[in-house]
Amino acid sequence: MAKDLYEILGVSKGAGDQEIKNAYRKLALKYHPDKHKGDKDAETKFKEINQAYEVISDKSKRQQYDTFGSTGGPGGGGGAQGFGGFDFGSTDGASGFADIFETFFGGGAGGKSRSSRKSGGAMRGNDIEANIKITFEEAVFGCEKDLEISKPDQCGHCKGSGAEPGSAVVTCKKCRGSGEIRTVRNTILGQMSTAHVCDDCDGAGRVAEKKCTVCHGMTRVRTKDRVKVRIPAGVDNGSTIRVTGKGEGGAKGGGSGDLYINLAVESSKKFVRAGMDIHAEVEIPVVQAVMGGEVEVDTLDGKQTIKIPAGTQDGKVFKLSEKGVARIGGNTRGNHLVKIRVKVPEKLSKREKELYLELAKEAGVDVKKGGWW
Repeated sequence: MAKDLYEILGVSKGAGDQEIKNAYRKLALKYHPDKHKGDKDAETKFKEINQAYEVISDKSKRQQYDTFGSTGGPGGGGGAQGFGGFDFGSTDGASGFADIFETFFGGGAGGKSRSSRKSGGAMRGNDIEANIKITFEEAVFGCEKDLEISKPDQCGHCKGSGAEPGSAVVTCKKCRGSGEIRTVRNTILGQMSTAHVCDDCDGAGRVAEKKCTVCHGMTRVRTKDRVKVRIPAGVDNGSTIRVTGKGEGGAKGGGSGDLYINLAVESSKKFVRAGMDIHAEVEIPVVQAVMGGEVEVDTLDGKQTIKIPAGTQDGKVFKLSEKGVARIGGNTRGNHLVKIRVKVPEKLSKREKELYLELAKEAGVDVKKGGWW
């Protein structure tokens, strides 16, 4: 039974576009062949992930898959799954019966089947990820960071052609320039013609007469690139920044992928952030809460004075408008919220006891049974 494409990507059937993209990016990075050289299992997994993403990320293909269990419609590749793996003449372990269905329903009437699609054209480079740790203040006010990235990029010696400079790029002898190898086989429905990508030229139809001595015909080499990243004011822990064109270099003239930078923001010793707002607490003595006064508090913009009205209760919150975190790419800011904590003294001097006792008598409060006396 064919694997479920949603299970391959580790997402639910109702997953949104961004969730699917994030899941694909993490899995592709995890199983990328560059990280698992010679590991056939990882290579197979990487191919499965790409095939699954190709379908699930495309709205029309996804709808067909959700309806029919394949992307070939009612008579497409999904229709062959119910035959339990009967081959009917396949010599390479692939599904020969599925090829028959593709010929009649998927790519019939002169169309090409999925197996005949060329893969030798320009290919966009993969997206890559990097992690950066920044301080609370850098996240709030923005900053610039220099990042060194190791990645596959276009070979500078051959300019991505795969051929040694000065040597010719000639027609592939194996496929004679078509980019594919066609075979004819007998099936229960008669002779069927199928095609697969030429493994000599990788579907390009042309090969280097002499391979590049640096990249050995692979068109790309691993390089180190320094990237200056501008982190805008207002980013938060877990934010991701995309730097266009700074991912892996493309192959055979294809464009570069993108660089995704995941931010880890250190906690502040002074403030607690909640979205665009800043939360803080300040202690005031009982007498100030009763009589009123002024108190200085730390904000992102420095010291600010808050007027404390007489009779302020413990837990009262004062709002300093537009003193919070800036909205990314905007002109507005959040608020700075200050919670008042009334500090009750644990020890009193002799004079303070006398004053509190007089105050208690004036208020008609019996305090003689309290812990002070």
